[in-house]
Amino acid sequence: MSTPTTVALPTDMELVLKVFPMPKDSNNNGDIFGGWVMAQVDLAGAVLPARYTCGRMATVAVNEFIFKQPVQVGDLLSFYSKVTKIGRTSVQVLVEVFAERRVLGNQYVKVTEATLTYVAIDENGRPRPLPITELQPRRQY
Repeated sequence: MSTPTTVALPTDMELVLKVFPMPKDSNNNGDIFGGWVMAQVDLAGAVLPARYTCGRMATVAVNEFIFKQPVQVGDLLSFYSKVTKIGRTSVQVLVEVFAERRVLGNQYVKVTEATLTYVAIDENGRPRPLPITELQPRRQY
């Protein structure tokens, strides 16, 4: 892993999740366990596709997953996402994860990026067409 470079947060993506990893989420090296980060990315990645599937959906692929820097206990993680592709039954998203490091004066370090694909499913778990295929206006919360 290279020395962390501080970055600005993305302006072309939507903030979908913020979370503090806890000491119980750490591995034997004292960093946050990669599997915990992957689970959070899957949760964050599902937010935008849920607007298109309007019902049940499943993660069908983790197309790419890159750990750029270790996540540390005490980091505040911000998960940003954007839709990159809409298919007949599926939605692909890019998720980028940034750690706010207080030891760096509250600057951000990009720690993870992933591309995931979610598919709309029916009551039998089979793919179904998306009811919404047009890009929806950004919801204000």
